[in-house]
Amino acid sequence: MEDRSIDRSQRILVVDDDPAILNLVKDRLEYAGYDVVTACGGQVALDVIAQRGLPHLAIVDINMPGMNGFDFCKAVQQFSDLPVILLTAVDEEETIIRGIQYFAEDYVTKPFSPRELVARVERVLRRIGDFAYALDPIIQIDERLAVDFAHQQAIMNDKIVPLTPTETKLLFILMHNAGHTVSTDFLLRRLWPLDEVFEDTLRVHVYRLRQKIEATPTKPVYIVTERGQGYSFPKK
Repeated sequence: MEDRSIDRSQRILVVDDDPAILNLVKDRLEYAGYDVVTACGGQVALDVIAQRGLPHLAIVDINMPGMNGFDFCKAVQQFSDLPVILLTAVDEEETIIRGIQYFAEDYVTKPFSPRELVARVERVLRRIGDFAYALDPIIQIDERLAVDFAHQQAIMNDKIVPLTPTETKLLFILMHNAGHTVSTDFLLRRLWPLDEVFEDTLRVHVYRLRQKIEATPTKPVYIVTERGQGYSFPKK
């Protein structure tokens, strides 16, 4: 995947039950030019996503009442490949390893340097690249197709079409990289990061997704096969 520069209008969701941390991180990131949304817990963060659409990146505490940070990450991974930076006072080695292996692009322990946090945000966003479509609650692709990631559904000619978690995440990755070929290996790593899954499994999910969103699945215009490479989604 090619490196793409940072768009300072990118939206960042900060999730923490400490109002002082929320205000500190929000102020620092807004000063750096980002659009910042805050949530005081995991479930509130999911509600914010449903109302406002996915952010470009989330900064998430681990230990929060109700839905903790890991549970929030599990929930949001059901329908997206949202990059996450864990910002937490938990510094046990096993928790850090688990966080990086399963949930996060980076892990920052409290107390932290706000300047360093901004630098880490910039690094993750630069590596991930910007989302090719506007991250609205319902993303309109064209006159016949729209996608609602938070509710795991496509909208085809005003008709709701439910998607499975894997189909939703597959569509998210392809749309995130619209206009670029996404390799089969990359898709396998992002969809099943800890499982040994082969290309045949991916083909099955691509086939099922095409059946749901393509007008003519045998002649796809959204999920396009790039022979010997992977798949692509049309650029807006």
